[in-house]
Amino acid sequence: MKRTYKEDGKIYYADNCKTLTNAWKEGRIQLDALARNNYPGYQMDPKMIPGINTIGYWNAKTEQEWGLDWHRNEGIEITFLETGTMPFLLEDGVYTMLPEDLTVTRPWQIHKVGNPMIGVGKLHWLILDVNVRQPHQNWKWPSWIILAEDDLRELTKFLRQNEQPILKANSDIKRCFQKIGNLIHESSKNIESRIAIYVNELLMLLLELYQTGTYALNDTLTNSTRTVDLFLKELNENFSEPWTLELMSSHVGLGVTRFTHYFKQLTNRTPMQYLNSIRLEAAQKQLKQYPQKSISKICYDCGFSSTQYFSTVFARKYGCSPSEYK
Repeated sequence: MKRTYKEDGKIYYADNCKTLTNAWKEGRIQLDALARNNYPGYQMDPKMIPGINTIGYWNAKTEQEWGLDWHRNEGIEITFLETGTMPFLLEDGVYTMLPEDLTVTRPWQIHKVGNPMIGVGKLHWLILDVNVRQPHQNWKWPSWIILAEDDLRELTKFLRQNEQPILKANSDIKRCFQKIGNLIHESSKNIESRIAIYVNELLMLLLELYQTGTYALNDTLTNSTRTVDLFLKELNENFSEPWTLELMSSHVGLGVTRFTHYFKQLTNRTPMQYLNSIRLEAAQKQLKQYPQKSISKICYDCGFSSTQYFSTVFARKYGCSPSEYK
């Protein structure tokens, strides 16, 4: 998965929690977490509980001057707010987490915590990699997840086909997160085995929460069309990247033929036709807005690799060369 993204004129990063790390190092919050990759906390041995990118909590007892900016996680993220309030934002709305609220976000969901600052409160989390980056891909749980096959299949279905942003947890889920937090804080023996047991317990409790609630399932959330539609939003802001058909299809985890098929269903054009179209529209706007900017600079800034090709396709669409248009 790419570590940076551009959408709606902004750049989004795979989560590195830099602001959280700084607050922890400066003593502004309490943080107890196990972590790997760029996540803050006590770094885990590579062989320890594979699949967990980070698990733990932060406790902010005073007003903070930071938040977690727009990002995606490299795994499914479950957060639980034990105390306080917390602004939580997804692309489709702004929410406020209240005590004992639970959120679930998937790797393709852009989100942020803080608006722009986090609230005072204690937030627990788990980010577990299930080997997917796109909605259509099949989940592969770590081997130490020991839920019965039918239970795991049902939980996966709930998590894939329902994206309700905030759920209300119960007392059992609260106690499970508290046990995980206390275990990490105390750094006791047998921590790896007990973390694995508690995460399995948490997943079972989450399944029971879904089973006893009224959560509508929508299988269109998991089809390849949605994956390509999400990519279209990215492409409209990320058109200057050196995309090829192979790179685009690989980026979304589809074969070239299937990717092209779904792309044409959504746009009535091939991926390269669509890409050239938005690049030309961007170039046309720049020719209007920035008369002092050179044509070659506009050409390359909009993703074209050749000024000759740019001039040819521009003239074909607008009936004149870029210099004549300018």
